[in-house]
Amino acid sequence: MTFTLVLLLIGALLLLIIGISLIQQQKERAEAERRTEIARQRAIIDETESVLSNTGMVPCSSHIILVLYKRINDALEISIQQTTGQVQGEYQRRLGDVQTQINALTANAGPVPPIENFRLPDNDKQVLALVKTLKMLKAILRAEHNKGKVPPNIFAEEEKRIDSLQLRINVDSMLSRARSAATMKQYGSSKQMVTKALATLHAIKALTPNDPFIARKVDEAKQLLDEIMGAQTSSQPNVQTKPKGEEDDLDMLFQPKKKW
Repeated sequence: MTFTLVLLLIGALLLLIIGISLIQQQKERAEAERRTEIARQRAIIDETESVLSNTGMVPCSSHIILVLYKRINDALEISIQQTTGQVQGEYQRRLGDVQTQINALTANAGPVPPIENFRLPDNDKQVLALVKTLKMLKAILRAEHNKGKVPPNIFAEEEKRIDSLQLRINVDSMLSRARSAATMKQYGSSKQMVTKALATLHAIKALTPNDPFIARKVDEAKQLLDEIMGAQTSSQPNVQTKPKGEEDDLDMLFQPKKKW
């Protein structure tokens, strides 16, 4: 009887240890998942704020700015559920600021700024930051649309604006590099870049024939190509013609010999 009781106690103890171990593992797993989720939401917030800070470089509409703020809002709400104490309080404060911005943009949506006034920055670092910003902005817009958080008409309009801005940057960059190459008398590379820019412009012009930017850049590229061709021609050395007497002497030397 005593032996059986001891066995039962040992079995109960083993079950208790196993149960405690399972509970501990479950808690550790839940904590790891919580931390992973917090880190994921933090990355979303940082990425979106980075894009938002660079939107001043491009003519963005209030629609796309709202998409960015709402993305931050959603990430903050999830983070608040996953945190406690001082960190949670900080997230709540930031959430209040973001919601104030959302309400202001919703109540006072301004006119959509025209893309035609956009000018490429002179600084290469700013151009690189602009290219990265538009790439991330397009990815965010598409991701939020796939979640059903952006209406189809807004998505189509904003994606078209981003595509147009990327085109302008690409064409302006190619023409700018072509001018620099021509200045350094690298006429082959310069002509290649202008030709590529013209091919891009003609392809887009076929789709949007009334775009004034396309027509203006086509004329600019053609003028630049003419300038490059003229500079290349003038830089080539003139071929020296042989004196008449020397030419006759050479002809006599190499002409077929007569038989007498």
